[in-house]
Amino acid sequence: MEQRIKQKLTELEQQYRIHILYACESGSRAWGFPSPNSDYDVRFIYVHPLDRYLAIDNPESHFTFPIDDELDLQGWDLKKTLQLIRKSNTTPFEWLQSPIIYQQNQSIAQQLWQLCADFFNTRGNIYHYLGIAKSSLQTIDGKEIGVKKLFYVLRPLLCAKWCLEKRQIAPMAIMPLLTLLPDNLRQQINDIIRLKATMVESASITIAPEILSFIEQSMIDISAEVESITEQHFKADKLDRFFIQTLMSLK
Repeated sequence: MEQRIKQKLTELEQQYRIHILYACESGSRAWGFPSPNSDYDVRFIYVHPLDRYLAIDNPESHFTFPIDDELDLQGWDLKKTLQLIRKSNTTPFEWLQSPIIYQQNQSIAQQLWQLCADFFNTRGNIYHYLGIAKSSLQTIDGKEIGVKKLFYVLRPLLCAKWCLEKRQIAPMAIMPLLTLLPDNLRQQINDIIRLKATMVESASITIAPEILSFIEQSMIDISAEVESITEQHFKADKLDRFFIQTLMSLK
């Protein structure tokens, strides 16, 4: 599959006359809890030739393609990516620390990651992750929960907790996040991760009362504490310089 992904990226570069700066895995395979039938969620950052940015019509800012078998492929233009970094959007923050990289300009990728750190807004990131966790938790009915849904609650909740306690961008992968759990819960979640690796995405499990209690109490605590954190806003100057320098270096 990796070779197929790399070949597809090359085809996209040729077909759309773009240059892919970075391409990675962004879903459960990168998060660290895949199922045997998990899709390959490939995300990429690209640039157009310089003349496209100087034209009257704006170039394509993103590409989205129908899921082809197991392959889910989407890409963002560098300018769009930088605009989202300015807003401290968590999506580029996650992409740029993916453990599974299919293609990259290493120097540019490292500079982008540093920009992410420079534009980290603690309050905004906490609210983003907390919102995802709350939305997912609302769909839980009783003690039965889809194993995939459990991690769609737990991972963003732990990301919010990480941002709150460490004032840093949350890790993309689940394993560092599990260090925030008490020992007994960490062992239970590790057991579920191993179980999920043998189950289809739609499988359900019975959620342990202590796990559910931790989730519910953490949401209450984080929601209360985030109120005291100051919202941050950022100027675009540093991003403008990076964008121009990158385009000039690739022309």
